[in-house]
Amino acid sequence: MVNVAVLVSGGGTNLEAILKAEEEGRIKNAAISLAVSDREGAYALTRARNHGKKAVLINRRKIGGKAFEKELLKVLREESIDLVVLAGFLSILSEDVINAYPDRIINVHPSLIPSFCGKGCYGLKVHEAALERGVKVTGATVHLVNSIPDGGRILLQKAVCVKDGDNAESLQKRVMEEAEWILLPQALEMMAETIDKEKKQCLN
Repeated sequence: MVNVAVLVSGGGTNLEAILKAEEEGRIKNAAISLAVSDREGAYALTRARNHGKKAVLINRRKIGGKAFEKELLKVLREESIDLVVLAGFLSILSEDVINAYPDRIINVHPSLIPSFCGKGCYGLKVHEAALERGVKVTGATVHLVNSIPDGGRILLQKAVCVKDGDNAESLQKRVMEEAEWILLPQALEMMAETIDKEKKQCLN
């Protein structure tokens, strides 16, 4: 079984979608072992505990970025984590963390990359940019994480229609419900299958 850690910064709706998928049997080759937040008061940690998962706060603002990443890597290693999922995680990871988990960190972004992505483009800002540009279709993307913000290899994408009268909040909600919450568990399971096969090959 592939051990998964989910990194979160806020309310944890994407985490909730992953945990429900696991409980419903849609994630078969992975176990969500850990949730880590970089921000004090993140409700995502409460969601994790409500599902019986270990939840850890590493307060980035309090200890600083380098100390945060050092402690994060320590926790991930202690829990024997194979795959890291960024689910509404608002900090950009340095190459130290990325290189420790090459092609083993995935992120969900609320647009169809390469549109409305990159440094500084997150959360409601993405949807505001899409509405300002006047696109008729937006969506979500799950991709591997590398040193370029939103620049890693795309794993899955799903389109979502922009409706007349949408504002950033209504569009954000629809993209989450129709794309993010569907794609993220699928991508997690897909990566877990790959990692599981590699583990078995190493044992043979």
